[in-house]
Amino acid sequence: MTGFRREASEILAELADLRAHDAPTHGGRVLSYVYDSGLAVLDALAADAARLVQPVNGLDPTTFTSVAAMERGVVGFAREVFHGDDEVVGSVTSGGTESCVLAVKTARDAWRAAGGQGQARLVAPVTAHAAFRKACHLLDVAYDTVPIDPATGRPSAEAIGGRLGPDVALVVVSAPSYPFATLDPIAEVAALAAARGVPVHVDACIGGFALGFAEASMPDASVPDLPAWDFAVPGVTSLSADLHKYGYAPKGVSVLLTRGHDRQRFQYFATTEWPGYPVVNPTLTGSKPAGPLAAAWAIIEALGREGFADLTARALRATAALRAAVDGIEGLQVVGDPVGPLMAVRADASVPADRRVDPHHWADAARAAGWHLQLQPALVQADGSALPRTTHLTVTPVTEGVLGELVPALVAAADAVRGVAPVDGRDVLAGLGELPRALDSAGAERLLASFGLLGGAGALPERMAPVLALVEALPAPVTERLLVELLARVVEPAA
Repeated sequence: MTGFRREASEILAELADLRAHDAPTHGGRVLSYVYDSGLAVLDALAADAARLVQPVNGLDPTTFTSVAAMERGVVGFAREVFHGDDEVVGSVTSGGTESCVLAVKTARDAWRAAGGQGQARLVAPVTAHAAFRKACHLLDVAYDTVPIDPATGRPSAEAIGGRLGPDVALVVVSAPSYPFATLDPIAEVAALAAARGVPVHVDACIGGFALGFAEASMPDASVPDLPAWDFAVPGVTSLSADLHKYGYAPKGVSVLLTRGHDRQRFQYFATTEWPGYPVVNPTLTGSKPAGPLAAAWAIIEALGREGFADLTARALRATAALRAAVDGIEGLQVVGDPVGPLMAVRADASVPADRRVDPHHWADAARAAGWHLQLQPALVQADGSALPRTTHLTVTPVTEGVLGELVPALVAAADAVRGVAPVDGRDVLAGLGELPRALDSAGAERLLASFGLLGGAGALPERMAPVLALVEALPAPVTERLLVELLARVVEPAA
């Protein structure tokens, strides 16, 4: 490597050391963010496929025709899984967020083309993924949230229907929702929306490729009978699903499907009004890597429907086992009736306080034992009802093989914190006095430091329960500003 300032072996050794400090991406100890099939051969196939197209620019599938061929294959597979006919077309995107943003762009532009005036509005349950808030922020669409039932995690179809009007460009429902893994009343909402001429988007980003194979994966097991939720529902106009989740592809690759060729074309951006090459983009990016697409295509070709059904069966068996384990832990309960291979767990308010288990203390205790669960804050909805603080568990096929370690660890974690009072964010804030109305970077840094949240590069507190208590207690704009500062500081070069 003459001419390079460092040897390849030295660089890779440093990278390996950096990776050693990450949460483990394989082995089932992280129950969020990663989706481990447990099949090393599948990871190797994905890596080899991505390496083959490493220099390819996905910007122009007419120049790099492999991109067009692979995208046709991926979209065709997804269309079949989600019961789409020839009128359902789609695109591969960089992830769920991009799929959601593009779904909103398509809806806004179609609404405008149909004569919509002023600001378009999007109606969604409060459990709809935050990506839709981002989309509305970016695209100047009003975001109108509908409260859900705190006990079930589901919205009322009638409540959503009551929000519909001529300014509504899109209704969003989830299959399942990320926070509580519940299936929204999609067919009922779609019927109400269709009667008003309002399109419906199904966000199946997290669990779609699991729900799509649930029935085939465990035909003789106790899998919940799912009502129609995808393009089998006449009023569903578009659907997003991530292949880097239960499609087991590396980050980031998702698919956005739309019913109707003409409607889908609103997704595109095109211009010839500059002196360079004609720009035609189906997604938000121009130049883009072909690696994640190639990896997803290769995995689909390798697994086929039978392979996906087998992996789904493993994930669903593990989910059932974990749910039974939580049901057996005094002081905890699963929220609602989750349908996907994920769930949320809350404190059981039906038992005395000294026997309850705060889910955030529980997650911290599990983390101390080497198991990473995801903490979710409580939230007061617009109607004044409160959603509980919870702990989220994403279950993957590899989880089935570690249940013998995981379940005892979760039981022990609950035993260790049973009866410990939840952290009250108001107590943490008590000694700070009046919070500033506006925070610049330096002020946000000082406030973070006062909370003990600015350690070394990438450092996190040993316990996350106090952090989530602050999220619950602080006004949302303050919390959001502090989180921006925290994430910005983590990646900034040292002074």
